[in-house]
Amino acid sequence: MNSFFKIAERNSTVGNELVGGLTTFLAMAYIVAVNPPLLEAAGIPYQAALTATCLGAAAMTAVMGLVANRPIALASGMGINAIIPFTLCMGEHAVDWRVAMAVVFVEGIVILVLVLCGLRTAVMDAIPASLRHAIAIGIGLFVAFIGLQGSGLVVSNESTLLALGDVHSPTVLVALFSILCAVVLQVLKVKGALLISIVLATLVGIPLGVTSLPTQWSAGLDFSAFAAPFQTIPGTDTMAIVQIALQPALLLFVFSFLMSDFFDTMGTVVAVAEQGDFADKDGNVKDIQPILTVDSAAAAAGGFFGASSITVFVESTAGAVAGARTGLSNIVVAILFVACAFLAPVIGMVSASATCGALVVVGYLMLSEVANVDWSKIEFAFPAFVTILGIPMTYSITNGIGFGFISYCVIKVFQGKAREVHPLMWVAATAFLVMFILG
Repeated sequence: MNSFFKIAERNSTVGNELVGGLTTFLAMAYIVAVNPPLLEAAGIPYQAALTATCLGAAAMTAVMGLVANRPIALASGMGINAIIPFTLCMGEHAVDWRVAMAVVFVEGIVILVLVLCGLRTAVMDAIPASLRHAIAIGIGLFVAFIGLQGSGLVVSNESTLLALGDVHSPTVLVALFSILCAVVLQVLKVKGALLISIVLATLVGIPLGVTSLPTQWSAGLDFSAFAAPFQTIPGTDTMAIVQIALQPALLLFVFSFLMSDFFDTMGTVVAVAEQGDFADKDGNVKDIQPILTVDSAAAAAGGFFGASSITVFVESTAGAVAGARTGLSNIVVAILFVACAFLAPVIGMVSASATCGALVVVGYLMLSEVANVDWSKIEFAFPAFVTILGIPMTYSITNGIGFGFISYCVIKVFQGKAREVHPLMWVAATAFLVMFILG
């Protein structure tokens, strides 16, 4: 095991990988509670959606660990999983959920082809170093914001958009306790600090009513959503994937999903690499090709499983901070996702309030990248600034990266240095403009 995963070579231990994997899983386990109801709204039976979510995440996380040997976990991505029911499967021009999964499947195949052709890697190589670091910083703020919002510490407000939540509410009290635990344990350099903070906050949440104790077990596995793109649409003789050719408008969703997967993954991988010690001083990720290949295949697999697009999870940064350095941590995450298919109510005990502290500390640690941005030159500093601001403010890694790319190209033009911009940056910036215009 040490030889295959290169544990000692990467200055890790089996213990570190176990703790890192468990920390990553607990930070992203919310997807087991969130994704099935969204897919159920699209028409997929709840138990089938739960099975697809858990087994899809388990399979692709394990593949990432075995093929790329990096501590990057995958599951159904937030965002696309909401577009499927509320945009594709509802409304005036609604399509069957099997067709929606066919759209995801086709998008995954397209992005896989782009990776195998080397385009995705080439785009990453074309990004200026300051922008790479800015992406990691923006994701750090995003991760912290996810923790604060999920726990109720930050809430929506009609007059100011955002405001401080009710500090007397049980969910906020548990969140504050989790932050205190995570910070104190980090200061004391306790091994597994983030994991311990999650466990302690979960226990404290029991008497406060924040931690939901399980009342029933899972009803078993349901594979009816599997191979969704190749199932026949009820009431017709048409295979779901054929509908994409019959309804060319669906190609707009293929493009939209592709942009989201392409650049969300790019940002997340850079962020995890910075914390997991597999990025150099310029933010270049080591062994990027197999990581991107697995992620692209995962998007197609998500459509096949009926789980929505499966992609890398930014919460993997929590596991990297906890010590994960190899794919062994992914195997831990994969095993726990398989268990989730049978024990979902038990995993549901871990609330957003309990994981808040871990995510806030991860965000704090990722802000250290600020020192690596060249703030003395506006062509690098301003795009970095709008990237950092755009990711959390728009709740989208893709949007933040798009703002940075476009502003970088525009500034270079007015400096008379358009030729210094890599051609692929122009292509990417143009694609972002098209995406923003199409909405």
